[in-house]
This record gives sequence, C-alpha cells and structure tokens, in this order.
Amino acid sequence: MVGIVERLVPDELWGLFQRVVPEAPSRPQGGGRRRHSDREVLAAIVFVATSGCTWQQLPSASFGPSGATAHRRFSEWSKARVWAKLHRLVLDELGARGELDWSRCAIDSVNMRALKGDLTGPNPVDRGKHGSKIHLITERSGLPISVVTGIPPIRSHRGRRRRKPGKLHADKGYDYAHLRRWLRERGITHRIARKGVESSQRLGRHRWTVERTMAWLAGCRRLHRRYERKADHFLACTLICYRRLTR
Repeated sequence: MVGIVERLVPDELWGLFQRVVPEAPSRPQGGGRRRHSDREVLAAIVFVATSGCTWQQLPSASFGPSGATAHRRFSEWSKARVWAKLHRLVLDELGARGELDWSRCAIDSVNMRALKGDLTGPNPVDRGKHGSKIHLITERSGLPISVVTGIPPIRSHRGRRRRKPGKLHADKGYDYAHLRRWLRERGITHRIARKGVESSQRLGRHRWTVERTMAWLAGCRRLHRRYERKADHFLACTLICYRRLTR
C-alpha cells in the first residue's frame, strides 16, 4: 500500500529532487542526523502548498515532521534556489522527450494577493490590496516554462538547448515599443494586442492556454495568500509540469 509520502512524492519526482537538493548544513554543535528525511519533509511541503493549510495546521502524525520543521527546511531550500532548479530539471526532462512545443508561446501576468513577504505591495488595480505580480510564460500546450521575464535554456529532443519560441502572444498589458523591439532583436515573432486599436479577444484562441495555466497555479491554494518571502511559484509550476511527465 502506497503511503501519503510516496503518493505526494513519487519515486521519479524524488529522484529528480535528490539531484538538486543540497547536503544538510553542518551543525555548529556537531554530531547528530536530521530526524526526518528530506522525502518526508518534501511531502509535507507539497501538502501545504496544494491544500492551503498553514504550517501550524500540518498533520505531523501523517508525515512525521512538524510544521515548524517543514517550514524551516522550506526556507533553507528556498535560499538555495532548489525550487527553481527542480522546475528547470523537470523542463529538461520534458524537452528531452519532445514534450515541449516551442512553435508558439504566450505570456500573461496576474496579481496574486499576499499578506506579507518581499516582492509585494499595494495593487493599484485591486483597491490597494497587497499583492505580488507574476509574469507567466507557457509553451503552446500551456506548460509553464517561466514565471519571470526570461526563459532558461531548456533541453530539446534534438539539437541544442532552446530558450526562444517561434512566436510569442501577449495582451495589451505588454503593448510597449521597447518590448516589441526587444523581441525583434532576438528574432522572436510577436503578436501583441495594440491599445486602442484591437481587442485582446482576437488573441483568445492562442492565449487561452496561459489563462488555463493561471487557473492551475490557483490550484496551489497557498499561493492565494502568498505568505512566503520569495516568489516560489516554481514549486507549483514544477508540480504542473511533473504531471505531464507521468501521464
């Protein structure tokens, strides 16, 4: 019977995580080993991210580590950029299998409500509520390949690593001359709705994928509150991409 830890962190995901997680820091007092394994703690973190419970509400009887332990390890791994590295690794696996369609990408932004943390502030379009704006780039089928403004070099099924789509779709929020110029200089064909000229709806048949992915991200309920100090949407993107690996 598969336990909750193995269900939340399957063997393949665990194998990938082991490639990016750093060694446990040495203790100043010396001696001793961590009481709970990294796999148990990772399962607890995934549970918190997807269920929306607080660290204090984590059912430690099911996972082993307490909420305080899981939060401490989460912070430690965040500082080491483990979540970004894990997302990149999963994307490399998808790229090597030919699962990423670079012919057409889409970008969109969303303001996520946040109670505290860095990279947050009053949202001018939502009655001053505190929030954090993220920019999400998806490939043609909607897999999130970046939650910042740049795409990392990702393995391809054939040839060199790739970081440029054939075409990029965006709404009027990206209708700026310097953005169009930046894309042209890099040989990326852009399709950006123009303010006061055309409706963003005309891009709907291509942009619905990124909007659907935004809804997937919302499935990680903790992101609605954004308690964490860094924009750790990488973990949510990793889980979305991992599902494609195992389908």
